[in-house]
Order: sequence, then C-alpha cells, then structure tokens
Amino acid sequence: MIGALILRDLRRGFTGSAWLPIAFFLLVATLVPFAVGPDAKLLGRIGAGALWIAALTAALLPIERLIEPDRADGVLDQLLLHGVTDETIAAAKIAAHWLTFGPLLFVAAFPAAALLDIDRSALARVLLSIWIGTPGLAALAVAVAALTAGLPRAGSMAGLLLLPLAVPLLIFAAAFCGDGGNQAMALEAAISILLLAGSPFVTAAALRAART
Repeated sequence: MIGALILRDLRRGFTGSAWLPIAFFLLVATLVPFAVGPDAKLLGRIGAGALWIAALTAALLPIERLIEPDRADGVLDQLLLHGVTDETIAAAKIAAHWLTFGPLLFVAAFPAAALLDIDRSALARVLLSIWIGTPGLAALAVAVAALTAGLPRAGSMAGLLLLPLAVPLLIFAAAFCGDGGNQAMALEAAISILLLAGSPFVTAAALRAART
C-alpha cells in the first residue's frame, strides 16, 4: 500500500509544479553573483550557504499541496477506513516529497555550483550534504504541512514554522560544505535522521487532531 501511495503522489507531483522548486533553486544561484559581485573568492566562500538557503526555500514551495488537497477531498479519511494508518500515510508523503525534489536538486547543484564558482572539492561536499540533509528537510516539510492543513493562509504559516525549525540543519549542512569536517557532517546526519524518525508521528498526530 505504501508503494501505491508514493507512486500516486509522484505522478501528481511530476504532472504538476514539481519543476518549480528546481527552477527557483537555479534562479537563486543565478541571482547571487549579481547581488554580491563577480569576486570569485567571495562567491566560492558563500556559495554553499547560498545553495542551502535555496534548497530550503525550494522544499517550502510545494508545501501547500503535500497534505491539504487530500485532506480536503477526503482521501486521507478513505485511506484510514481501508486500514492505512496515519503514520503510513505520513511516511509515504515524506518519501514522495523527497523523490520529487531531492534527486532533481542534486542534479541542479552542478550548474548552480558553476554559477557560484564552487570548486570540485567543495562541490563534492555540497552534493553529499544534499543527500544527507534533504530527506530530513522533506520530513520537516510534510510535518509542517500537516500542522497547517486547513488553516487560512496556510502557506505563510508553514513558512513561519518551517524556516526556524530548519535552522539547525541549515547550520551544520553549510558548515560541512565549508570544510567543517566530519563532525559537522555527523551532526547534519543526526538532525536529518531525527527529523525522519519523528516526522511521521508528528504528521499522524496532526492529521488525527484535524479530524476532531
């Protein structure tokens, strides 16, 4: 059942606005050199952090379509009646959300790194940090989407919730990209795992609360 739920969300994502977060990611990478100037050393120093800020906002863009459409249409209630637990639904949502933007973000990091004059060793750290951090980012986005589902101006509320909660992940991911060493990578991985482990339960609790 979880595979069918993931495939359903993947089809909906790739036939909708799945390319918008990646376009936004590349747009940010294109605009940063215009904002800070053509200094190659400066761009190389701030490039990894700029890419992670872009990745964070890219994960936030589709947040309104992660939970709310299925909640409003009664799909989540039907799944519950068929014996699918809210935790299973949450896990499927997290996996589908990551698959619609994580791998594409990885590919988009190559042209973005060229625009920001990031060297090969730094690019390798950026790519590794994306693989480590984006699953946690996807989990956080789904949990926040569930917490704000059905609320007026849910997109704005989701942004206010997600951005502060993502700060620890952003700090250690940027530190690792800036040659912060294995300790920064371990802390980033720990935060990402913690988000992945906790998000299905937070999402499920939010879905149950929305039904009462």
